Amino acid sequence: MKVELIDIKASDGVILNGFINRTNSEKIIISTHGMGSDCFKNRDRKILEAASKAGIDYLVYNNRGSYLMRAVKKITDGKKDKILAGTSYEDVEDGYYDVKGAIQTAIELGYKEIYLQGHSLGSTKTVYTYTKLKKENDPILKYIKGIILLSLVDIPRALQVFCEGNYDDYKKYAESKEKEGKLLEFMPPQAFIQPVSIKTYLKYIKYYENFDFARYHDSEYSFEELNNISVPLFMRWGNVYEMIEQDPKKLVDMMNEKIQNDKKDINYIDGANHSYEGKEEILAKAIIDFLK
Repeated sequence: MKVELIDIKASDGVILNGFINRTNSEKIIISTHGMGSDCFKNRDRKILEAASKAGIDYLVYNNRGSYLMRAVKKITDGKKDKILAGTSYEDVEDGYYDVKGAIQTAIELGYKEIYLQGHSLGSTKTVYTYTKLKKENDPILKYIKGIILLSLVDIPRALQVFCEGNYDDYKKYAESKEKEGKLLEFMPPQAFIQPVSIKTYLKYIKYYENFDFARYHDSEYSFEELNNISVPLFMRWGNVYEMIEQDPKKLVDMMNEKIQNDKKDINYIDGANHSYEGKEEILAKAIIDFLK
């Protein structure tokens, strides 16, 4: 199995990089990592190995939200520029450009069947991208043959739970800084699970309407975006230090009832945490069984 470095041009001109194992396969999984993460996870390595044995190639890349803070190159109309990126500064909706760019790269390489996989915030970006492509009736949709969502998080709700009784105070603080035009300043450390700018924090707690489609706490919510996925759908969570407030079995039961996709595989992995550490091979096998 040969793994190569690969450059990806996001659809807005940002230059990204990652790894791909290329064979003569026409099938590929595109993996989008989560918040503050990167493409060097053991989870991705194990899924890549299992996919390779099944005749499926694997592409994992560093999206613009990788690491905490960094600058990424952007090319617009032939002009090179650098923009602030990383978890501290990213706009989750910009993930659309990254995922679409990865899909376009795979198509250019000759792949006919593409499976989009996301982990945590990467799952949010995956659903957001698929939903937007569908609204735009983008022709690249015909290549997408399945969606794999690992630990999809209800982000606005998770922040409320994380901040406990201080949530309203942090929101007011962020809004006051917004009025002052100080969007690149940082929130107090206790406000978020990682160092984050005012701009990014507000996206998660105020301007989230376009990606607020994992409202597990709302028993009346219809999960319209997830039900709009017309290709086979795979969803998993762990049950140890997972970023959900529900009992995982009850969450899985609810999602199996709410999601109408007739080719769904929704479950949790006993003993797995949010990153599936120590359970990577179990997860990889489940994914490949789903794709078969």
